[in-house]
Amino acid sequence: MSSSNKVGFVSLGCPKALVDSERILTQLKSDGYDIVPSYDDADLVVVNTCGFIDSAKQESLDAIGEAIAENGKVLVTGCLGAQKEIITNAHPKVLGVTGPAAYEQVVNQVHNFLPQNESHDPFIDLVPAHGIKLTPRHYAYLKISEGCNHRCSFCIIPSMRGDLISRPVGDVLDEAERLANAGVRELLVISQDISAYGVDTKYQTGFWQGQPVKASMQGLCEALAQLGIWVRLHYVYPYPHVDKIIPLMAQGKILPYLDIPFQHASLNVLKAMKRPAATEKTLDRILNWREQCPDITLRSTFIVGFPGETNADFEELLRFLEVAQLDRVGCFQYSAVDGAAANELANPVAEELKQERWERFMATQQEISTKKLQAKIGQIVEVLVDETNAEQIVARSAADAPEIDGNVFIQPNSDVQAGDFIQVKIDDADEYDLYGALAS
Repeated sequence: MSSSNKVGFVSLGCPKALVDSERILTQLKSDGYDIVPSYDDADLVVVNTCGFIDSAKQESLDAIGEAIAENGKVLVTGCLGAQKEIITNAHPKVLGVTGPAAYEQVVNQVHNFLPQNESHDPFIDLVPAHGIKLTPRHYAYLKISEGCNHRCSFCIIPSMRGDLISRPVGDVLDEAERLANAGVRELLVISQDISAYGVDTKYQTGFWQGQPVKASMQGLCEALAQLGIWVRLHYVYPYPHVDKIIPLMAQGKILPYLDIPFQHASLNVLKAMKRPAATEKTLDRILNWREQCPDITLRSTFIVGFPGETNADFEELLRFLEVAQLDRVGCFQYSAVDGAAANELANPVAEELKQERWERFMATQQEISTKKLQAKIGQIVEVLVDETNAEQIVARSAADAPEIDGNVFIQPNSDVQAGDFIQVKIDDADEYDLYGALAS
């Protein structure tokens, strides 16, 4: 038995996978294992994979191959693990494979191949109450459920992670409170669809701090607002009850930020995707949200080149962009995913046409984004500092989620530290970022 018990860890994929990695690492640390940053120092390596699209699968397979070449003892978990044969065919030397959110199985496999030190004392080898985090100290992801009840034709998440399973609301809020007490200044609420939270439990009432809390999106947001930190909502499906959250944003209780992946605007394409298909109603709701909360930031993602997408469908999407005036937008060219129903749809779009449409889409949105950011010049905004160095301060406003949105770049100041909230006067902007100085 190794006397060191050192585990290397590679975490790939989305923030939901990152939370899975944090849970596994927390348990391993509690069990007396040291987490090390290099293959050379590790007695065993765990690779948490992504398996959503072909490029992500290949990245995961490459990471597994690198870990085997550099270390030799490799366990694989995560979304690609749901397709075990892909991993074992490519890398037959892996020690074991588990699927997504398989926390106990992964830890048990580590125990089997790298037994705990006999000297391990759980009363000495303690971990923080909030667990091991892979994000900076001042923000953290809060995953409120697993799985998804939707059956979007381009997606295989339900086949990998199963149907919706909501965490008990008391457990979610206890975790949020521990994070806030540990110095987290921003919680990023995530799941496959946070607006579906509690559907599977029929919105069962739980308890937090001795008070009843309904296990619903609204109940959860109202409780999180009591923590006095930034609360940001990601991956929201546009159910009508989302409208009830907007007043909380207008009142400053949670951040005025909604991440809603609309995916398209054409009725025909949305039906083929098995997504909500009432574009005009969506535009009306966006207008209503802005009337209630003028500062709201709307982020979305779209897919171009979906099978059957005509020139008319694409032009409708561009018109939607012009009318909706969304603040933050990402766009992907459609690519087939093994096991997705969309693979069987007729009339695939040629690759060169996908590229052309993507370029037109991005140019349209870039113009919208530029105008919106230019309008902020001269304003004083509150920002959360992510990083400081001798050249600049890197921060984010309420309109900016980490990793995916823009930044606010500020002239350096030795008194400012990561995790600080500061007031900044904006004096310049480009397509995606803002620039400014500390407000006097």
